[in-house]
Amino acid sequence: MKNLLLFLIVICSNAVFSQKITDTISSKKLNEDREIIIGLPPSYQKHPNQKYPVLVLLDGDFLFDAFQGALSYGNYWDDLPEVIIVGITQNKNNERETDCAIDETTSLPTEKGESFFEFMGMELLPYIEKKYRTAPFKMIAGLDTTAAFLNCYLYKDNPVFDAYISMSPELPAGMEEQIPERLAAIKKPIFYYHSSAEGDVKKMRNRIIALDEVAKKISIPTLNYRFDDFKGASHYSLVLNSIPSALYQIFSVYQPISTTEFNEKIAVLPSGYVDYLAKKYDVIEKSFALKLAIRLNDFKAIEAAILKNKAYNEFEPLAQLAKKNYPKSMLADYQLGQMYEKTGENAKAIKAYLTAFQREEIGDLTKDMMVERADALKKLLPKKGKKGKEEPVVEETPPTDAVPTDTPPTEATPTDTPPTEEKKKE
Repeated sequence: MKNLLLFLIVICSNAVFSQKITDTISSKKLNEDREIIIGLPPSYQKHPNQKYPVLVLLDGDFLFDAFQGALSYGNYWDDLPEVIIVGITQNKNNERETDCAIDETTSLPTEKGESFFEFMGMELLPYIEKKYRTAPFKMIAGLDTTAAFLNCYLYKDNPVFDAYISMSPELPAGMEEQIPERLAAIKKPIFYYHSSAEGDVKKMRNRIIALDEVAKKISIPTLNYRFDDFKGASHYSLVLNSIPSALYQIFSVYQPISTTEFNEKIAVLPSGYVDYLAKKYDVIEKSFALKLAIRLNDFKAIEAAILKNKAYNEFEPLAQLAKKNYPKSMLADYQLGQMYEKTGENAKAIKAYLTAFQREEIGDLTKDMMVERADALKKLLPKKGKKGKEEPVVEETPPTDAVPTDTPPTEATPTDTPPTEEKKKE
């Protein structure tokens, strides 16, 4: 009930804080004016150097609000990035059938469908890229008739879109065989999502399942593939199931480190925990052109892995990452302090913690904490005038709260304005 209430609040507030613009494009390809709906991210004005992925929605009349609500909710929990949404109006004059005309023999756009195909690739996208700050990553989504049509972009050797959300596509004969062939042949990275449901239209459902039977056998590193078959859903209700599933598939690497990722992918590594973290954000940047500051939650996850596996030497490269992402904060010196403390170099640890004390607090790291750690270690140092070694530090297992959980993570923001504290969420 709490999450449902929050979902409704996010959707309602989204209309206030995000920008929704109705625009018109004069198309030479279509020889007519076409209405489009633009949804700009809430942070679009706040971060003038940030670029955003683009999501093109066929059937923008009724899919726009559903996608915008899901993206707003996911972004609230820092699971999904902000994107620029472009909805194409197709129901005012019943354009969706003529816009998406496909030849039943070749499965290629025909008549006005061919013009509409060129309109999106040669007019709409250049218009959006020129007017707004867009990242190279482009997605497209549609339902039944429009879902089948968006598959036509896969017939290009270098498809203009990087991710495809095809919900209950009304596939023409032969397309269920051609699409898997194209997915296997395309060299660039492709995200492909399609769905059906138990209560879907039978003739459409049979071809969708036939497509999945072949496509799921494709095993190439450039293809990120998913098919959902929803139980108890109808042709129209499957949309509300498909949207979050598709978005979370496409942006899975964007999400903060979860308990599952920590336990199954990080904690089991013999070494290379900091490398894992650096590569995760490198993939985010290369895949979606999003350059983010590494989340504090993710720093804590790697810290927990280092402590769990007693790989204390990795605190040094972790400190380097911290200095790069949060240069004014105490995070980097805190990491160095932990390395020295765990390896018995208490004097160096004290110095690191006191240096951290002079820097900005961040997340749950406070000045009081740094002083307390330094004072505790001072008691272990040899007394003046007495010979002896520093008392060794008793090995501890990482505290349970150091392991990432599925509670709201730290907000990720563009690196031109790195955050100084974790996002508070109730």
